[in-house]
Amino acid sequence: MSAHWTTRYVGTPYRELGRDRAGCDCWGLAVLVYRDELGIQLISYDGDYASVAERAEISALIEAGQRTPDWIKVSQPKPFDIVLFRQGRLTSHVGIVCASGRMLHQYGSDCAKIESYKAPRWQSRHVGTFRHAMIGEGNDA
Repeated sequence: MSAHWTTRYVGTPYRELGRDRAGCDCWGLAVLVYRDELGIQLISYDGDYASVAERAEISALIEAGQRTPDWIKVSQPKPFDIVLFRQGRLTSHVGIVCASGRMLHQYGSDCAKIESYKAPRWQSRHVGTFRHAMIGEGNDA
């Protein structure tokens, strides 16, 4: 039996604005997973924000992305869906669904790990879950 796809990413070091296995931030992890596991090239947002501390810029990019036909809001998360979270009042953190109630994500300066997005810490800040249109199965929201 082969290892779960997440084992290739757990422990990936944090690197601000990183987009590869040498290190990444939360969006960089999504870019890496989608490219390597699904063959989907997500927008990297290289140069669109200078630091992860620029939460307002990141939030604006996320909100703009939600309005494109590339992302479909869903109510029944499946592996590879993107879960969005607020940090304060701004939507500026993402995770990748890897199993029921579980996400792979990169938060703060910690390495990539799997955590429950249903835990109180995350559930109270959950904004929505989105599926990339290339993954399919449309809108179930």
